[in-house]
Amino acid sequence: MDHFFEQIKKQYHDQLPFVVYKKPNASELKRMFQNNDALQIVVDYTESGFVFAPFDSRQDAFILPLEHAEFISVEFDEKDFSEGKIGDLKTTGITNRNNDSQMLSHIKKVAYGIAAIKTGCFSKVVLSRRERVENVETHPIEIFKRLLQRYPTAFVYCWYHPKVGLWLGATPETLLSVRGIQLKTMSLAGTQAFEGTTEVVWKEKEKEEQQIVTDFIVESLRESLGNRLSYSDVMRVSEQKTVKAGNLLHLQTEISMQLSPETRTLKPILEALHPTPAVCGFPKEKAKAYIIENEGYPREFYAGFMGELHLKETIARNPNRRNVENNAYRAQKSISDLYVNLRCMKMQDQNVFVYVGGGITKDSDPLAEWEETVHKSKVIKSVLEW
Repeated sequence: MDHFFEQIKKQYHDQLPFVVYKKPNASELKRMFQNNDALQIVVDYTESGFVFAPFDSRQDAFILPLEHAEFISVEFDEKDFSEGKIGDLKTTGITNRNNDSQMLSHIKKVAYGIAAIKTGCFSKVVLSRRERVENVETHPIEIFKRLLQRYPTAFVYCWYHPKVGLWLGATPETLLSVRGIQLKTMSLAGTQAFEGTTEVVWKEKEKEEQQIVTDFIVESLRESLGNRLSYSDVMRVSEQKTVKAGNLLHLQTEISMQLSPETRTLKPILEALHPTPAVCGFPKEKAKAYIIENEGYPREFYAGFMGELHLKETIARNPNRRNVENNAYRAQKSISDLYVNLRCMKMQDQNVFVYVGGGITKDSDPLAEWEETVHKSKVIKSVLEW
């Protein structure tokens, strides 16, 4: 395992692109090394590799293409990353740029958003802020190890390209998962602190926010696929449930469907789903335009998406056969697992930029929204202050 991480550190030192990641609840670490520093742009989402896409879909999405990369995976034990066993952790001198001016700025931003909702511009908008933490001396791979330990149920990643930058995160939200013709996605909204139980009461504002996200995803999937499917037969929508992600609780609804052969292309589905109301608002285009115009900073890859795109997985059709003909009973499925880039940070020199936000509706309270972002930022920054 030490050799695995030392190779990643060397790739970073040599300023060559890489990604290392773990899927939710998995015991397998995967890494992909690109063998040159070329910046590969996604053309139509038929490519194969690891995709990294921004919040604003008008901007380029990038991919570490499988054909130009070394791709390996290793099994790991969470005990390998227990406190005291994860390397030299240096956080001395960290400076937190969380001050009164930031608070007043965000409260004012939320108040303007509520006013825009009340004038009928949109019914929901997600407003965020970027917080800078200075003098972080810890190597990004050591921070990645802390994320692995802290968030076993999340998609945990560290992505680097010398022409773009370095990002890390541990997101609880799946954008979509496709295995062959089976597509799954989720809506995730509402946030409260985990205090020992998932048996909690949700406010009407949070339930409404969650339902907006669910309705948007269902309708977007239907519109993106046209009239080629009988939706009553193929789309399944679960009840709302409470899920734990680190020290936070969220409301979640699972959505699944089966694609017919002519609907396997992901581009129209991604264009319809991204960004979801959970990270943008509703209606999507109006909320997105408002965010870009009024949020006051570029989100870049925060609230974008990333993950495996069209990788192949070998499936044993008849695992009981134990003869030389067994290979004839194996098949390959195309796998795409994409995640929304939440609970993330960007590292630049010794500065770390942390991104936090919340969904705003007509019933939102600006001060409460500020306090929610403070709580979220503390959760993220905990891996910097080990």
